[in-house]
Amino acid sequence: MLARFFALPGALLLLTAAAGCAPTQNSSSTPANTDLEGQQAQGFEDELDEPLPSFSAQGAPEQQRHDRIRNSAALTAQEAAAIYRALADELAQTYALSGDPVSAGYRDWQRFNTAPYKSMTHGRRYVSNYANAIARDYGKYEAAGRLPVGSVVAKDSFVVTEDGTVSAGPLFVMEKMEAGFNYVSGDWRYSMISADGALLGRTKGAGAERVEFCIACHLAVEDQDHLFFVPQQVRLSP
Repeated sequence: MLARFFALPGALLLLTAAAGCAPTQNSSSTPANTDLEGQQAQGFEDELDEPLPSFSAQGAPEQQRHDRIRNSAALTAQEAAAIYRALADELAQTYALSGDPVSAGYRDWQRFNTAPYKSMTHGRRYVSNYANAIARDYGKYEAAGRLPVGSVVAKDSFVVTEDGTVSAGPLFVMEKMEAGFNYVSGDWRYSMISADGALLGRTKGAGAERVEFCIACHLAVEDQDHLFFVPQQVRLSP
């Protein structure tokens, strides 16, 4: 598992030298319009993608969420982007140990955020949103409509705590399956791959109970095909 130290606060965080974690070049999926001017002072202390209310897959209202990072640091968009550039390749390589094809290829897809953002629904982790070519309409955001079978949306993640410690988070995956796969989930199959490359859970598969709350959370946006989108501050223009 990644564990690095950064100086907080700072104008731009610098990765402490460590084997296998040197700063990397942007991948081909990095958005072209990554001008973060105007976002430099924007900290994501208040997360923007938490649904209200949340419901269980059985229909009973309840609080559902990933384990929350209690001392998650507030970063500027520029700081979050710098950390992600340094860690992204290593995150993908570790997820790929799961053998899941999504984990091996998602970094070649389009990324829809100009900088990672702190997500309440993913435990105050910093996440980035990717979608495959079949899911290209994801980039229309609230106007996307229903995505077709074969669409895949993936969010990798990392944690930064207030003492400057940086560590890897899980990879969160949604895959649109054939009609009838799961009525409650809108035929989305949810998977979660741990920071050390293990498959933690998958809808109708091993560890399904560990991703049950994904279905519950996404029911809050059933009217937009169970999809959450990138916050406006860091959204890639359509």
